[in-house]
Amino acid sequence: MVRISTHPERHLIERIGWLRAAVLGANDGIVSTASLIMGVAAAASGKGEVMLAGVAGLVAGAMSMAAGEYVSVSSQADTEAADLARERGELAQAPEAEHAELAGIYRQRGLDAATAETVATQLMAHDALGAHARDELSITHATTARPVQAALTSAATFTAGAALPLVTAALLPIGNRMIVGVPLASLVFLAALGSVGARAGGAPVGKAMLRVTFWGALAMAITAGIGKLVGTAV
Repeated sequence: MVRISTHPERHLIERIGWLRAAVLGANDGIVSTASLIMGVAAAASGKGEVMLAGVAGLVAGAMSMAAGEYVSVSSQADTEAADLARERGELAQAPEAEHAELAGIYRQRGLDAATAETVATQLMAHDALGAHARDELSITHATTARPVQAALTSAATFTAGAALPLVTAALLPIGNRMIVGVPLASLVFLAALGSVGARAGGAPVGKAMLRVTFWGALAMAITAGIGKLVGTAV
């Protein structure tokens, strides 16, 4: 008697919808707020100016991230919906051609012609649109666009990320200590973010930490340099 395993499986790809938005939001929150604080601190005479600019940057950045993610992911969702609508029409108008197309996809993946025909027939009988969405369009439940989830995740993680350099600035005196302390602390935060993101996504931790820290340091250096050059916040 053949026993079929029923143990639950949770694949890491299922996290991609919120993980990408979370890492992007937190990374942007840390880098943009730290850069803003460094630029203002280089030109400001009082700590209040720095804190006000940091809080304003946090609020504006969180709202911008939420709006930007919602709009961009909604565009992806619209494209997916349009493709599915087109596929639904093609299935209604030319089911034989769609069957042949699906069988051809399975042949390309290694099935022999007879098996490919059988698989295409059975899958189209069960859920023709689902089969074409998955195997022709690469649209699955794990990767489908979720605008609201992406927007809320980005806003929340941006806020959390931005709060870290902001709290650091609040604990440091205005001047060189703040200008040096905020980016150094932010690099530590970025390294931690890279580690958490890599662990959540099952990726190599060291590589992720190095990537996030390097690009974050570069972004902060360029932004702070421009801020110091023009004598205003960037």
